[in-house]
Amino acid sequence: MDFVEVFAKGGPVMYLLVVCSVAVAVIGIERYVFFSYARQGEEKFLMSLADKVKTQSLDEVANFCYAEKSSFGKVAFSGVLAATHRENVELALETEYSEQAMKLRARLNYLSMIVTLSPLLGLLGTISGMIESFNIFSIQAGQPLAITGGIGEALIATATGLCVAIFALIVHTYFAQKLDETLTELEKTVNIVLAHFGRKDS
Repeated sequence: MDFVEVFAKGGPVMYLLVVCSVAVAVIGIERYVFFSYARQGEEKFLMSLADKVKTQSLDEVANFCYAEKSSFGKVAFSGVLAATHRENVELALETEYSEQAMKLRARLNYLSMIVTLSPLLGLLGTISGMIESFNIFSIQAGQPLAITGGIGEALIATATGLCVAIFALIVHTYFAQKLDETLTELEKTVNIVLAHFGRKDS
């Protein structure tokens, strides 16, 4: 039994599961590229930022942060720019932090949805296949292979749905961990800027 035959016997729901698996792959690749860019040179930047805010002027620190295109540079630049214009540094940092956090979380909810949706789609395909198998059995009485074979084919959808869900869960967990790590480093950036150019109220 080749792949095409197995796919066909899984029923129409298999097409939806293929769409889900492709969506997981596309989101995973896009998020990997985004996180790689957003976290580029984070350790070096934080070390340099902590040193520069102590030894350089506001304009020099602002230029340094502006040249850093990662999420950390954008958050730091927003705070330093507010300090340069004598605006609310804390508000500027929190606003940019929230915007970067929103970008980092983008599309992760879709992965969470696919984790839940895929087994349900597989179960739907199995139930519809079993209904069809019982109908065949009622017509072909005395042929147990008709129903057992039909149930076996119907379970293909459930197995496929579980595989897609496992794939989506692994990808989601990986990027959820990356998200936590990145947000922690962004908070360090906020604290560095606040410690020298602003005050964070309790």
